[in-house]
Amino acid sequence: MNLDLNTVWFILVGVLFTGYAMLDGFDLGIGALHLFTKDDTERRTLINAIGPVWDGNEVWLVTGGGALFAAFPNVYATVFSGFYLAFVLLLVSLIFRAVAIEFRSKQPMRWWRQMWDIGFSAGSLVSGLLMGVALGNIAWGVPIGADGEFAGTFLGLLTPYPLLVGVTTVALFMMHGAIYGVMKTEGALHDKLRIWAMRCIIFFVICAVTLTMATLLYVPRMAARLHDHPWLFSIALANMLAIANIPREFHHRRDWLAFLSSCAAMITLMMLFGLNLYPNLVYSLPDPANSLTIYNASSSPKTLGIMLVIAGIGVPVVIAYTVCIYWIFRGKVKLDRMSY
Repeated sequence: MNLDLNTVWFILVGVLFTGYAMLDGFDLGIGALHLFTKDDTERRTLINAIGPVWDGNEVWLVTGGGALFAAFPNVYATVFSGFYLAFVLLLVSLIFRAVAIEFRSKQPMRWWRQMWDIGFSAGSLVSGLLMGVALGNIAWGVPIGADGEFAGTFLGLLTPYPLLVGVTTVALFMMHGAIYGVMKTEGALHDKLRIWAMRCIIFFVICAVTLTMATLLYVPRMAARLHDHPWLFSIALANMLAIANIPREFHHRRDWLAFLSSCAAMITLMMLFGLNLYPNLVYSLPDPANSLTIYNASSSPKTLGIMLVIAGIGVPVVIAYTVCIYWIFRGKVKLDRMSY
């Protein structure tokens, strides 16, 4: 039995982007909540909660993008050229966010820190929104010509369904970040974050229910595989149980289990997205015949095989590095002269 390398790479790219969503998702959520705090010490505490790990978390995005380029270069070319302005805005947002973390506490002036606080929050919010809008357009479908090139406009990407996915993504990251913040802080800030986390959980649940109804009504093909293979409904059930378990664990102050439930919700959401998208990578609307799939947009079998060996070496290193960093910087945040 021959190994379907195209499917293997479809799964691997999905795993890498899911890892990014879980890890950098709480970074973006912390950034979205950052301006709700008014005290400088509290803002520094939030930044230092992610300070040792945020740049390592973004390795997963770089690795996922590299895997997409290596395995499915036609998709990479079409998406990055068609969504060019959106990706430029995403990169600018991520850059401002990163620079804000490093520069904010370099000067004591209030205006200086306020400026970078706004940059940090705005960059986090816009990044999360644009990532969700991109996923929403992939699910909804984008106009692809017979030559495989994007045939739409930037404004054409900002339709109601992708925007709803974007808002839901921001809500998910805010919830994820608030729970992480509760685990990393203590005192008055911890109590504030606990209140914010419950509000974020409610916000996310409302968005998730609304998005589910919109998907079933307006994008029924994104549920077709579950309809054709009823046993796959177990993944949807696992997703519902993971989401329901978040407020339950959080209410009982089992914050670590609430955070793990949030991670499980992300994993199962991405599994549902991938299962219903497969074998498409970019669904073409209105002409599905022009869709880019894992077969017509992939590299050669030899390239996929060589890259799989490289991935087999590199991905465990990334995982080991991630585990090591989180173990070293476990526990509550303590500000000192070396802090941001």
